[in-house]
Amino acid sequence: MKKLMTLASALALSAGMAAAQDIRVGVSPGEHAEIMEEVAKVAAPMGLNIDVIEFSDYVVPNQALADGDIEANSFQHGPYLDNQMKDRGFALAPVATTITTPMGLYSDKIAGPDELEDRATVGIPNDPTNGGRALLVLQDLGLITLAEGTGLVPTVLDITENPRNLRFQELDAAQLPRSLADLDAAMINTNYAIASGLNPKTDSIAMEKADNPYVNIIVVRQGDEQADWVKPLIEAYHSDEVKAFIDEKYQGTVLTSW
Repeated sequence: MKKLMTLASALALSAGMAAAQDIRVGVSPGEHAEIMEEVAKVAAPMGLNIDVIEFSDYVVPNQALADGDIEANSFQHGPYLDNQMKDRGFALAPVATTITTPMGLYSDKIAGPDELEDRATVGIPNDPTNGGRALLVLQDLGLITLAEGTGLVPTVLDITENPRNLRFQELDAAQLPRSLADLDAAMINTNYAIASGLNPKTDSIAMEKADNPYVNIIVVRQGDEQADWVKPLIEAYHSDEVKAFIDEKYQGTVLTSW
């Protein structure tokens, strides 16, 4: 005998259907993409269907978000977002922190930064925030000295001491792993290192300090901060399941912020 649906059941089903939402989240290759796929698994039973959109560089995800092609992105740290908003006029807003991925120094030719010879060529990202971040790491390693007051975005023009006469080649961040053969060393973001088959823990010859200002964030368009899909997105990302995935997969090379 066919069972008739009660009014309460129909209303509950209708409410459940109304609550289900589809969103598109932009990510960069490597750990950001891999983690967001895990977030999508956690979010699905909560009624949030996440389509993970992978971009190959750092410029397009914010443009895509500003243009309405995606609802959120998860690939950048606060200083990079601030610089993008200043330079490009994007009306975007961070809504949650995610992970920290210490930048590493890599080389096919030497085993440590102390082995860099006079006039060695070091690759750094060509965007202001990650290029500045790379220079700050090289300063922490004692290889260069930067002028005071440059904050988080120094450039090669701010180098005041360079005892090894290092030469700097500024390249797109995604190209740096593939350019190692032509460089003596390169400062590489963790996501591009992992995407290129490098293990930050075993293949880097030096790593950025863990206590740095470059914690990554989930970003939405201004005005969407209170959208009803934002809370479940954050809850899914900050879940125990996602934290366990990160801890197990990355073994300390990717650090959670919650």
